[in-house]
Amino acid sequence: MQTIIVGAGKLGYKLAESLSQKNDNVIVIDVNQEALDKVNDHLDVLTVNDSGLNMEMLTRLNISKCHLLIAVTSSDEINMLVASMAKKMGCYNTIARIRNPEYSNQIEFIKREMNIDYVVNPDLATSKEIAKYLLKGQAIHMEDFAQGKVGMADFKANNLKDIIGKKIKDLNIPQNVLIAAISRNGATIIPNGETEIESTDIIYVIGKKESINQFSKNCGSLIGHKHVKKVIILGGGKIGYYLANNLIEHGVAVKIIERDKKRSQYLAENINGGLVIHGDGTDTELLLEEKIADMDAFVTVTGYDEENLLLGLLAKQNGVPKVIAKVSRPNYIPIIEKLGIDIAVNPVYITASDILRYIQGGKVVSISLLLGGDAEVLEIIATKNSQIIHKKLKDLQLPKGIIVGAIVHKGKVIIPNGDSEIVPGDRVIVFSLHSEVPKLEKLFGIRGGGIVYELFNSSKGSRQSINF
Repeated sequence: MQTIIVGAGKLGYKLAESLSQKNDNVIVIDVNQEALDKVNDHLDVLTVNDSGLNMEMLTRLNISKCHLLIAVTSSDEINMLVASMAKKMGCYNTIARIRNPEYSNQIEFIKREMNIDYVVNPDLATSKEIAKYLLKGQAIHMEDFAQGKVGMADFKANNLKDIIGKKIKDLNIPQNVLIAAISRNGATIIPNGETEIESTDIIYVIGKKESINQFSKNCGSLIGHKHVKKVIILGGGKIGYYLANNLIEHGVAVKIIERDKKRSQYLAENINGGLVIHGDGTDTELLLEEKIADMDAFVTVTGYDEENLLLGLLAKQNGVPKVIAKVSRPNYIPIIEKLGIDIAVNPVYITASDILRYIQGGKVVSISLLLGGDAEVLEIIATKNSQIIHKKLKDLQLPKGIIVGAIVHKGKVIIPNGDSEIVPGDRVIVFSLHSEVPKLEKLFGIRGGGIVYELFNSSKGSRQSINF
């Protein structure tokens, strides 16, 4: 499958990395040669130093036989135009990143009139992820799968009682919970019963939501529910704007702090309720004046990772129950979580998950990138063409990096063992290291997903950067 990615920024790079590991024929286009050099240094893809609006260049790349073009430059207008133009030139599917809030109420019109198949908005998607966690009222962060029947949660080992130094087989783990992975000093471990828990570990568990809550309770972690009523949002950019409006609609009292005066005025005019404060969020006196210690949650979404990290720590020191920090650098995620901040959100991973789910069609219901992008959790609907159906899991010889965490059969959640079998129609929650995803897709028969109309063959081999 040939995919063209226009824009070699963080999202373009992540998409190229994911798709190239799935043996797709990936071409990355950008006007910035320095960005392309980074792609060339790390990925086996073809790069083109040119504008995505160059029709002659697109024709040379056989755009009429291309299965997918993803436009993720820094300009919404260029992304819309590139995606629309590619579709008119014969590309089967096009995706455009559109971030401007002024376009948010016009997305369906834009898609229809410009013939764009799918639109992603990283800032809106990120704000929805944050709001979902805040509005649930859960004490632990849990992602939902299988229409809410299955959850995935991560626990910091040093926050759990009587667990450090013990082997997994000796832990008090409920029947319907599986420890799928451990993040240890930046490395991902697929554990077994003999694996010993260390103080710096982050433990990822999959299972029935109520059983995960029971595991949390058994280990002395917070389990009670507390509804968020008061929130401070630090940073009035697009994420802060979307998040503030979302929370206000749900009756949450919001204070948003923004240091840019012009942006503060815009927020005051366009946010329906809440309090907009023009000030420097790094000023601890300002935060104390705004009674940070009385807040139910503190969300820091400025454009600076280091600022988000430090202010998140300040909020935790002042006793804020829920602290969320936006980070752009993947290597910061484990650092932030180890320092006690509840959640680190990465807009690139959230958007990449959204795009990958669309590419893979209806067979993959949801994808979560985690562990610094080294792993994925996929919710897959098994079909009659899957290689894994009607076979015992122990006979499949799954790679060590693939863990079947849960099977939902006729509405019933099953935490599988070696004798478990999957039948067509089952929802299967699978943890997989990123390197093993191609094997996983082959097993489940999801190669190419729901958008491929014909197989496009191209010669494989070493690829290099070219200029048109």
